[in-house]
Amino acid sequence: MQFYCSTCGKHYPIAGLEYRCECGGLFKLEKVQGEEVSKLVSLGEVTTPLLKRNLNNMDLYLKLDYMMPTGSYKDRGAFALINKLKELGITEVVEDSSGNAGAAIAGYCAAAGIKCNIYLPDSTSAGKIKQATAYRAAVVKVPGNREDTAKAIKKAAETTYYASHVYNPLFFEGTRSMAYELYEQIGIPDYVVIPAGNGTMLLGAFIGFKELGKLPKIIAVQSENCDPIYRKFKKLPSHQYTGTAAEGIAIQEPMRIDEIIEAVRESGGDIVTVTDDEVKTAQAMLGKRGTYVEVTSGAALAGALKYFKDGYNSEMKIVVPLTGSGLKK
Repeated sequence: MQFYCSTCGKHYPIAGLEYRCECGGLFKLEKVQGEEVSKLVSLGEVTTPLLKRNLNNMDLYLKLDYMMPTGSYKDRGAFALINKLKELGITEVVEDSSGNAGAAIAGYCAAAGIKCNIYLPDSTSAGKIKQATAYRAAVVKVPGNREDTAKAIKKAAETTYYASHVYNPLFFEGTRSMAYELYEQIGIPDYVVIPAGNGTMLLGAFIGFKELGKLPKIIAVQSENCDPIYRKFKKLPSHQYTGTAAEGIAIQEPMRIDEIIEAVRESGGDIVTVTDDEVKTAQAMLGKRGTYVEVTSGAALAGALKYFKDGYNSEMKIVVPLTGSGLKK
């Protein structure tokens, strides 16, 4: 395995400190057919359940990824990334995260014996910070938003391996596993409705379904208060972004925005926005049926209910991944 630049094609070793090409391009993963990451470290990952629920007269398949070991789907990516770094002998990493990715990286680093430093916004929910520190990660709180945190970590990344869930394509090598699980559970669905901030679940699912030979229509969901992907996809002017309750997708400048849009278009999918009220209503709807998820998971359901409100039929197989546990808050 090695990295290559998606812009100029230059190759880079996985163990190097470079996290993007000198030309500015982002890395993708090159591997020999059939090559997989090592499985030296485990937190007890399982195939997450797929729960069929009728919500607003729609039959939806809920993929319960909040049942991953650290409470979010980010464990899929952390498993692949940290296992490869363990194999390569990496002993310390830095990562910037709004919460779930940091917790996942910290958890797997703890199991792997890798020193972990997590940079996150000072507005991150207390539960996510507590979780990272429980894994003995060093937490650096950065004043400001998610983009301020990303800027703050650049200095540390000059001397310490940057285990980024956005820049490092090994993370997508892990999140692609959801596609394989869905294939085993119900075959290729017609639609997958995915909350999109940095696109780590969306791009992983896209890669996985491409490998399986058939794409479902990918419906990306963004917050109305922070919707740069939606606006670029729809060719709308940008606007001043405000805060959103769905902090997991509150990304003003997604690094892989063009890849996300390309994936949605290639799948024949679409992008929809939802309000915070719609998100909280969807979250509460799940809670009343015994499923307790964080707010960002509510965004996925809210997007599905809005998108299919006037175009649903009972023959559709629609998957809504529930990305994080309500216990995170």
